[in-house]
Amino acid sequence: MNIKHLEHLLALADTGSFSRAAEQCFITQSALSRSIQNLEEELGGQLLDRIGKRNELTPLGCEVVVRARRIVLEASELQRSAELLQGGGGQIRVGLGSGPGALLTTPLLCHAAGQHPDLRVSITRGSTELQLLQLRARQLDALVIDAYRVAPAPDLHITSLGYQPAGFVCRADHPLLQLPCVGIADVLRYPVASTPLSDEVARLLVAQYGSAADPQRMVTLQGEEVASLIAAVERSLAVYLGIVAAAREGLQTGRLVQLDLQPAQRAQAHFAYITLQGRTEAPALTWFRGFVAQVFATA
Repeated sequence: MNIKHLEHLLALADTGSFSRAAEQCFITQSALSRSIQNLEEELGGQLLDRIGKRNELTPLGCEVVVRARRIVLEASELQRSAELLQGGGGQIRVGLGSGPGALLTTPLLCHAAGQHPDLRVSITRGSTELQLLQLRARQLDALVIDAYRVAPAPDLHITSLGYQPAGFVCRADHPLLQLPCVGIADVLRYPVASTPLSDEVARLLVAQYGSAADPQRMVTLQGEEVASLIAAVERSLAVYLGIVAAAREGLQTGRLVQLDLQPAQRAQAHFAYITLQGRTEAPALTWFRGFVAQVFATA
């Protein structure tokens, strides 16, 4: 049985369209149609009902698609294992969430360049939803993202990296630092800069400070790049809300100050290292996993 025929069927099942499936597989529609016909002849049954412009899987087609996913995955992992055994594991493709990106990107690139100059490192940023799709499509090898935003699933191997304290941070000459006691109402007189926050963190903020602290209302400057948010805080009266470790350099040099909010802010970020279940781990990825654990242990 030709693996390509199964891949073509899966593309058609996922897209529901011969044109989109052909584009995804980088072949013509006529070539895709011949591939499906060859598979139907080999299996001795019809896989698709062509109803007008719609293509629906037959009962046999549904069964074949389920098994084809396993077969294609096993074939991919077999090829990957062979490459690793032959020394082709000198590459990692990782997706980083906004918080992990702030903590990991520079140390990872510096360490790889200095200690592993032959290692190819590719870092992808984006929404959690997009990165999970890329992981499942095997476009990424691992993710380090907000654990609160990931639902447990049978195909995901999720390892907790622990919790990181969150807080409010402003520049060293901010008017808020002149107040004898800073409350959430005082903070909200200024723009609040943050990354997209999980529902769990939002719930904790509202429970502690009231509905005014709902990120949907409170955050006026939002972005995925923590470094840019902190740069804006250093150059304006905006207040940063997020993991304190991401602002470490500014805090250590005295350019930034963590606000002593009353009552004290209790929300914490929870990050996780995520890979696909059952996937062969490249030697380079084993090193990356250890590097990530070390960075988070000392953050």
